[in-house]
Amino acid sequence: MTDSSTGEGAAYGSRDPDALARRAGSRADPDRDQHFLVDDRVLDRIPGYLPEDADASHLLEIGGGAGALTDRLLATATADATADRGAADRDAPGRLTVIERDGAFAEFLREEFAAAVADGLLDVVEGDALDVDLPPFTACVANLPYGVSSEIAFRLLPEKKPLVLMFQAEFADRMVASAGESEYGRLSVSAQHYADVEIVERVPKEAFDPQPAVESAVVRCTPRDPDYAVGDEAFFLRFVKALFTQRRKTVRNAVRNTAHISGLGDPDAVVDAADEEL
Repeated sequence: MTDSSTGEGAAYGSRDPDALARRAGSRADPDRDQHFLVDDRVLDRIPGYLPEDADASHLLEIGGGAGALTDRLLATATADATADRGAADRDAPGRLTVIERDGAFAEFLREEFAAAVADGLLDVVEGDALDVDLPPFTACVANLPYGVSSEIAFRLLPEKKPLVLMFQAEFADRMVASAGESEYGRLSVSAQHYADVEIVERVPKEAFDPQPAVESAVVRCTPRDPDYAVGDEAFFLRFVKALFTQRRKTVRNAVRNTAHISGLGDPDAVVDAADEEL
């Protein structure tokens, strides 16, 4: 039986998160938005939240840290490599790309999972996920840095790939909110423009080390086309942003008042063209 407290010879998916953190030799720094997920039960469940038909042959993780989730995702990617494939490509490995902005943790991941790197299963990209070129990927699973989770999410959502992402619970509640609920707003409309969005698990702060100040939630985003047509997506998102700055106004007045945000050249013409019941 493999000793999961050590990296040497450990099967993917079996590494102990506390032991990984010790081997990394550097604690997560909350001042740098780093909080390690250390609850084995949550870590084991997260990859399973991908949609059943998701292609896990090239996974993307953002913020690998000490590698606890990386370890579970390597198990998922390698399992997918031998499942439901023809004989010709059954030996083709799955892949995982991890984007990690902290140089010390990026180097640790390359050392801890040196065999996976050597086998072409793992690629560690050192850099900021908001700046680096995203690699081709089939699905993304990540415990996002909460301070930039919105920016990262809206870099990923237009890719139209399955996502399983950890957010602050309050942020997650706004992502999944429906019209008429108090949390419903710009984030709800924008996220649901790209995907069916659902909370699949709420995670207490005790599952992290160091503990964040807030509760967390795992959100699954299953890509789909909206049931309406959008000619200019960039304008649509600006328009949604503009309207929700005027939550207490009628839509007609909101359109008139926010041309400086939406970029509408003639907001009165838009109002005049709208249906009377709007």
